[in-house]
Amino acid sequence: MEYHDALRYLYSLVDYEKRRVKHYTPREFKLERVDEFLEKLGNPHHRYPTLHIAGTKGKGSVSAMLAAMARAGGLRTALYISPHLHTYRERIQIDGEPISREVLAALIAEVRPAVESVEGLTLFEVTTGIAFLYFARQQVDIGVIEVGLGGRLDATNVITPEVSIITSLSLDHTRLLGNTLADIAREKGGIIKPGVPVVSAPQKPEAMAVLETIAAERDAPLTVAGRDWTWEALQHNLEQQTIAVRQTQAPSAFDGVYTLSLLGDFQQENATVAIATAAVLHTNGQAWAAPATVRAGLAQTQWPGRMEVLQREPPVIIDGAHNPYSAETLAHSLKTWFPDTRWCLIFGASNDKDVPRVLEALLPLCEEVFVTHSHHPRSISPEALAAHCAALGQEADIVMEPPRALAAALGQLKPGLGVIATGSIFLVADVRAAWAQEKGLSLPLGDWDDEPW
Repeated sequence: MEYHDALRYLYSLVDYEKRRVKHYTPREFKLERVDEFLEKLGNPHHRYPTLHIAGTKGKGSVSAMLAAMARAGGLRTALYISPHLHTYRERIQIDGEPISREVLAALIAEVRPAVESVEGLTLFEVTTGIAFLYFARQQVDIGVIEVGLGGRLDATNVITPEVSIITSLSLDHTRLLGNTLADIAREKGGIIKPGVPVVSAPQKPEAMAVLETIAAERDAPLTVAGRDWTWEALQHNLEQQTIAVRQTQAPSAFDGVYTLSLLGDFQQENATVAIATAAVLHTNGQAWAAPATVRAGLAQTQWPGRMEVLQREPPVIIDGAHNPYSAETLAHSLKTWFPDTRWCLIFGASNDKDVPRVLEALLPLCEEVFVTHSHHPRSISPEALAAHCAALGQEADIVMEPPRALAAALGQLKPGLGVIATGSIFLVADVRAAWAQEKGLSLPLGDWDDEPW
């Protein structure tokens, strides 16, 4: 099976990333179905230890940090993420290298009989099984596994990890996961396993109360960043930032100053969650998760598309903020890191997002707005986005394609005015690819043209 034929077969399966989910219930998301599929593959997920990461914001960054730490500790490290930025192969990585076209195509062809023998398997469930099988055959030392949607019913929730990690929770996918933070926390907290340590980011009281209850019921020791571990921002520039972290109950070997390669205020919290996770692992006998390893990993972490600086002066920034909380956090970081800059906004969003509230956070920083849409099937039309802007008192120029929106925004650049592209990870991918093409650069993960839609 050729690569694109294999990918087309994969995309022919039910894909809840491209169409709206009608019901987020065990009737539609059946972990028993995933268990049956994995059993046909030989239960590959039982053959290596894992870390499991859920959350609304920061789960990708924390996953990338933990994977970088494990690699710095000498482990052969698997990373499973979603969504991807440029190529579907990014979702399945070992030591920072995405699975090859040839291997992915061969695995899709190999598992196809098992897929067709289990009724109702979705694209994400099959991809999860392929990832687990690939990691097992490559004899990884550890797998860092990011949840796709929610947690309780997610296909990845068949693993029993060394630590369960829950990053910052906020309202997103509310039609599926619930309209309150307590509802969201119950779904995300579904990854907590009996007796397995849990590390959580700081949470609003109603979310934390739910996580504490679940952890207590399952006898899962709970560590909370912001309570058990605190951080202080020290210095930052457009290459790195430093924070001071300490354990509050007693001195720890992990206390001290850390250099972060990822920018933005929000990465300080994410790094503290990752450090606290490493400390739990080290306490539980994982010698690789030592302070020196953690420092090296945080200094080397790469996570494109998250407050990524494409150009310093005037600044051109891309960030995948897609809900009100992440937009507010991005706006705060822009004010902190670029205090004298106004912005030309390139904006696109998916049709299940709270666009008015996202724009409310961003528009006060902006002088010019270009609305566009990515190639993704769930993208909102630029006309609808322009209407949202108008309702908030901001005129927006409609540009039908992200590369043209980037060109238009770059034409506005001048001292004191930068470009920020945000609203959707799919938009960010398109703008990033257009920037690379404009500048004659190669992207680290290359072939962003392999999507079949």
